[in-house]
Amino acid sequence: MKKLFPPINAATVTGYLLVLLFLIRGFFNGTLPLMDKTEARYAEIARLMAETGEWIVLQIDYGVPFWAKPPLSTWFSAASISLFGEAEFFVRLPYLLACLAMVLLVGKYRPSNKMSFYLPGLVLMSLPEFYLHAGVVSTDTFLSLSIALVMLSFWEGIQDNAKTYWRYLLFVGMGLGLLTKGPIVGILTVPPILLWCTLSDFKWKTLLRFPIVIGALVSLGIAVPWYIWAELRSPGFIDYFIVGEHFKRYLDSSWSGDKYGFPKQQPMGMVWLFLIGAVLSWIGSFIKKMKAQGRGLFKDQWSLYLLFWLLWTPFFFTSSKSLIHPYTLPVMIPFALLIVHYWEGIKLKKIHLFLALELPLLLVAVYFSGAVDQVFLDNSDKTLVASAPKNSTLYALDWKSYSSQYYSQGQVEVVLADTLLQQLRKKEDFAVIIRHKDFEGLPLIVKDQLELLTKNKKRGVYKAIHKQYSGTAQLFPEKNF
Repeated sequence: MKKLFPPINAATVTGYLLVLLFLIRGFFNGTLPLMDKTEARYAEIARLMAETGEWIVLQIDYGVPFWAKPPLSTWFSAASISLFGEAEFFVRLPYLLACLAMVLLVGKYRPSNKMSFYLPGLVLMSLPEFYLHAGVVSTDTFLSLSIALVMLSFWEGIQDNAKTYWRYLLFVGMGLGLLTKGPIVGILTVPPILLWCTLSDFKWKTLLRFPIVIGALVSLGIAVPWYIWAELRSPGFIDYFIVGEHFKRYLDSSWSGDKYGFPKQQPMGMVWLFLIGAVLSWIGSFIKKMKAQGRGLFKDQWSLYLLFWLLWTPFFFTSSKSLIHPYTLPVMIPFALLIVHYWEGIKLKKIHLFLALELPLLLVAVYFSGAVDQVFLDNSDKTLVASAPKNSTLYALDWKSYSSQYYSQGQVEVVLADTLLQQLRKKEDFAVIIRHKDFEGLPLIVKDQLELLTKNKKRGVYKAIHKQYSGTAQLFPEKNF
């Protein structure tokens, strides 16, 4: 009689731990609200796409184009919303699946078939930056998948007796990257490949194995039709996206032409600190192992290739002050593969792995204490929107968050401070979301007609109560409002 469960060995335990990590990540994906600004913004863009049926020109609000990114990740989120609904789990589902694809993709790159197929993926999921993006709505996850497809396809394509499809998958990955985040996919892949070809024992004639002309046409065929169509439908897109987002943003952290983002000014070289934080659980073992290898790295072609892949991205962003920590996500795969490549020589590796896996388990424990949930709620307007009276107008004073747009299904409207009193005089039922600092500056006659329903750390939602005034109202001339 066959056993219900496989025997418990190292490979089985590795597989179970990997499944556990995905289950925990999926739990958080379904329970935590969408956070402002970035995640809720991309979620709202996807919701608008699903609602309006406009799949070519991305919108940040009804009729307002969003030129900052290509559509691939938004297409996936919008498709998931269309199929399953607007719950957070389904908005984030494509990113969880993209990370699962990367985990399965790296399994074959373990140094020995005796080693568990799931070990590279387990190490990858133990990296804080990668684990975070298994449940965050952003373009960086699909960019990382595209870059991984390019880099690993190149490595496979130069091998003797390589399957032909690898040499085409490289160009598919490049095309998908162009549809995910634009030309940056080439900037982050071509230089490390060329550096490795120059400094390794690579024979340049091997490049002739790749269908370069046909492959380039494949890449362009995947991406260019959308670029042309988007420019025709929304003139000015290409200039803003290519020139502005790729060159002006990189060179000027305070770029005044940014239509959608917010200043990301960081000290020069900050990307290296982001990288350390992204791989914190393994950084000590990694540095020790690299120092021990010394010049031997140049004799090991695979580890040298991974090292160029790993170092190029932070090196490229070293001189840029306009960056955020997700810029390090594309190099999580080479880092994990280097750890696995030297697995047998890493001391206390099981302790390192255990400590790395403690983070998700700790998050679960803290979540049920209410602390994690509160942090997310303080950065999302989900509970504020839910607390507003049904079938009444919902306003946001002077400024509306992306999360309020998402959770109100686009119904929240901006009302200016100097017209709020006029709205109160109309005697219509409404609620208004107000930042705490803005509420303090409102006239007393306005404050007195607003009843707090609930609040988070940054904002509160108030219900209009329409008090009647006689002579007292004359103390507050209308011109002051």
